[in-house]
Formats: sequence, structure tokens, C-alpha cells
Amino acid sequence: MNLLYPGKYEAEMHESPSRDEYRENLFGKYRSELASSEAAQKHTASPFVYLSEGDKKTFIGGCDATVDWARSLMSEATIQEKAIMKSDGYVKDHGYEYDVVIIGGGSGGLACSKECARLGAKVAVLDFVKPSPAGSTWGLGGTCVNVGCIPKKLMHTASILGETVKEDAGAFGWKDAVIGAHDWESMVSSVQDHIKSLNFKYRVALREAGITYLNRYATFKDAHTLECVDKKGTISTLTAARFIIAVGGRPSRLDIPGSEYVIDSDDLFSLEKSPGRVLCIGAGYIALECGGFLAGLGYPTTCMVRSVPLRTFDRECATKIETHMKNHGINFQIGVTPKKIEKSTSGTLLVTDSSGATNEYDTVLLAVGRIADTKNLNLVAVPGALDSVDPKSAKLICEYEQLPTAPHLYGIGDVVHGRPELTPVAIEAGLRLARRLFGGESQPMDYENVATTVFTPLEYGTIGLSEEEAKEKLGENNIEIYISEFIPLEQTLSESRNERGDGAFAKLICDKTQNSKIIGFHYLGPNAGEVTQGFAVAIRKGATYTDFASTVGIHPTVAEEFTTISVTKASGISAAKGGC
Repeated sequence: MNLLYPGKYEAEMHESPSRDEYRENLFGKYRSELASSEAAQKHTASPFVYLSEGDKKTFIGGCDATVDWARSLMSEATIQEKAIMKSDGYVKDHGYEYDVVIIGGGSGGLACSKECARLGAKVAVLDFVKPSPAGSTWGLGGTCVNVGCIPKKLMHTASILGETVKEDAGAFGWKDAVIGAHDWESMVSSVQDHIKSLNFKYRVALREAGITYLNRYATFKDAHTLECVDKKGTISTLTAARFIIAVGGRPSRLDIPGSEYVIDSDDLFSLEKSPGRVLCIGAGYIALECGGFLAGLGYPTTCMVRSVPLRTFDRECATKIETHMKNHGINFQIGVTPKKIEKSTSGTLLVTDSSGATNEYDTVLLAVGRIADTKNLNLVAVPGALDSVDPKSAKLICEYEQLPTAPHLYGIGDVVHGRPELTPVAIEAGLRLARRLFGGESQPMDYENVATTVFTPLEYGTIGLSEEEAKEKLGENNIEIYISEFIPLEQTLSESRNERGDGAFAKLICDKTQNSKIIGFHYLGPNAGEVTQGFAVAIRKGATYTDFASTVGIHPTVAEEFTTISVTKASGISAAKGGC
């Protein structure tokens, strides 16, 4: 402990040359130092270990007890980092209208606002959606609820349902199970009805929490004043001691001739008519998720990829996803970018790419990234605020969600530079920030080992480092990689799946220098989100390969593969698995 934490612990050793002299010291001065400890008075072995903190002395025990004590101190569950916040000048009698105003009514902003109110703060939430270039708009709840996670997962589910009927039902005895043409309009109507019900529930929740909700577009007028404009153009102002910016981001745009003809993820989920033949421009998870479910619903789909699909993810897993999507009829154009888009007299779109080729589509979906929606906040009106904005991404550069150069301003969610753009991350960061600001707590947000799932046709769940990141961080010789390729039981009866080679894949990346602690978890297969979420707890607690291997699995499931996985990548042995 002295070596690991030299600023916190100092080891003082008292050695005795013989057993008799040790016992003389034990029954004398050692025990007398801890006269009030019954355990110390009964201790007879060597060593005799206690902790001194000023005048306070705490008996730890002998060898085993000392090792257990050290382990508990070093376990991830007990090492608690504290958020060191800069003073933001907040006082109880500040004289402003609100203690805090949250700008942005997405998942993070809503969670943060309700927690602030629960802790006694006077809170207002401002949320206003500027229409997309194609004219799409939506209600309270932010990207995830309206044009992100929720409609995406529902449409992905529609695709999976169709695939199950087409690929599997017959083999399970459903001889008359046939899949007809997909009704896009009916699906969109059902999805939008569900979203509107959520919008209503969020407004009710704010009202019940005593939070002022204002459907107005906010810009800073000065350090503590917002200018607010409603949909009729009426201007008002409000003041607050603190501001939490949770405006998220909007899709990036193309700067090419004809870019006005494209739609993006802000438009797709409320598209009134069937998309027909679709070109998805982009290689990230949004592009591939959308391209995946559109193809699964029966719409001919092409993915235009500038470099490689899912560039920031594990390359082995990304390649398997690409192969799966190609095997399921999705066309990939690799290494090209769009150069111009023209609209024909019949209404179709002619897309010319960087290779000079021109192809015809009914819908062009752009998904080449997102940019933080901070440009129009007029942060220049807040002294120092622009110094905490990344010029390229327009994201906020925060320390513990606080702008260091304008400490009464805070950021959570996708708007924060260098943090995962995930709804649960925004929610948790918002809750912890609220508790630090108004609850007297100091616990920071933990951005390590955040689990996520990519809902491509072959779903992908991941936690921690990719293989490439692990090698770069630790060195190839310091990691062990376990892999397994297998067919989920529910897919084994399908002839078409077997012919294509559909299957699942499991991968664990372990740090050999830390008792084979798992630093990377990767799973491709059915129900990836459900599988990955459960393992996220174990990995967050520092689980090792031995912990996984000694866990009794649930049979027959895909998740149990992680309790039996044993083939290392370095061995060169085939990872393909047969039978149970």
C-alpha cells in the first residue's frame, strides 16, 4: 500500500530477531497500543498489523486479514474518485428567478431537471426543436425518444420480425407463414403514436415535479440571462444562477450540389411514404442501423462508405457485421463519396459519386456524423464560455460536466466533448451533476466500461476496449483474447441461414498483467443489448476470465457462451463450435 499510494499510506516496520522477542513485544507494547480492541488482545500470530490515523488506531489483523483489507481498498467498488468542482458563485439568496435552468429537453436534460427539483431547487426547462432542412419537427424528449433510439429500435424490431417469419417460421412447422409486402405507412403511424404518448408523459412528469417547462428557443443575453423566443416569435427573458446545457446535436450536412434532396435521421422515422430504393451515406452505427432495418423491411438498400464501416469499433466484429449485411442483400459501395445529386423529372434521385458512377435511388439518407447544437446559444455573451468550446465539433470542453472558464455553466450528454454519445450516459451524468450541485454529493460520472449495442441486422454488444485499442494500450504480449463462433439454437433449423453462414460470435479481451481481468467484451448475435447489459455489471466490478469461466451458465442460451469460451486467438485453433 505504501508503494501504491505513497501520499496516503506510510508503512512502519517493527521486526523482532526471534520468536520469543516478538511475543514479548506482542504481549507488551503492541497489544497495549490497541487496548480497546478485543481482536487485538486475542491475536497471537505474526504479523500484528494496525492502522494509525492521528490518535486513532485500528487493528487490522494478521497476514490474511491484511491482504483482505488491501484488496478491499483497491477494489473498483471502494475506490471513489471525487469530483473537484470550481466555485460557481452560487449562494442561496442569489436573486435570480431560478436556481438552475436546463437548456434542452432530451433524456439527460429531463433526468437532471427532475433530480434538481427533487433536491429542492427551483428549476426551468427550455426546449425548442428547429425543423430539419426537410421540415421535420417533434415534441419534448430529445433525439433518443423522437428521432433516435426509440423509433430506431422499433423499426429494427419490425425488420427482425419479418426476417424471423421469412427465414425461420417454416422450419418450426409454420407451413403457411408467409410474409407479404411491408406497410411502411402503418408502421410509421404506430411508431409516431407511441412517441407522442411519451411526449405527453414527459410534460406531465415535469409539471408533477414542479418544474417550469417552456417551449422556447433560448440564447444567452448575458452571463445569467436568457433571451427566449416562442413559436410565434414572442420574446421574453429569464434569469438563473446556474445553467445546464443539454442541447445534444443535429445531423451534419453535405456541401455538394443537390444536398437539399437528402433526408437524415431527423426525417426518416416520420417519413410519410415508403422510401423505396435507398442510398445510405455514412459508415457509422446510425447509417448501418438504418440501412439494416430498411433492407430487412424489403427496401433495396445501398450503403456508401468512405473508408471502413464502424471505424471506432473492434475491426474483427465490424468486418463480420459488414459480411452479414452483404449476405443479406445489402449493397456496399466502399471508398467513394457523393459528389452531386440530381432530381429527375420522375422524382427519382441520381447520385454521382467520386468514381464517376451514377446510380438512381428514391431516397438518399445522410448519416455522416453529428455536430453539437451550440452554435446559436450566443455563448459569446457569457464571459469565458467560448474558451470551453471545441472549435471543430462545437462541443463543450468540461471538467466534471462544468465549463472551467465559465463555472456557472454545465454540460451533459452528446454536447460534451470526448464523452460517449449515448442516452444512458447523458441520464446518469445529469443525475450525478444534480446531486453535486444541490445534494452535497461529490461522486463524478464514470465514463469507463460503458456498455452499448449497435442494432445492425447482426446485433453487436460491446464493453470496454477493442482488440486494436487493447494492443495499443497494453502491448500484444500483455493481452489474451478468447473467441468463439457458434450458431444460436433458435437459428439452427433454418436452411437459408445455414447456407449463408449466419451465426454468432463471442470475444473476451483479457489483461494478463491483472490476473486476466476482462478489458474488452464483444458479442455478435441475437438480443445483443440484453446479453451485454447483464455482463456490464460484472466487468464494471473488475471480473476476470476465471470469474466468467467458473460461472455456471444458463442452458441453452447465447449468453452462456461467455462462461464456456476457451479458445484463444493466439492458439490458432478454430473457434467454430458444434453441438452443446
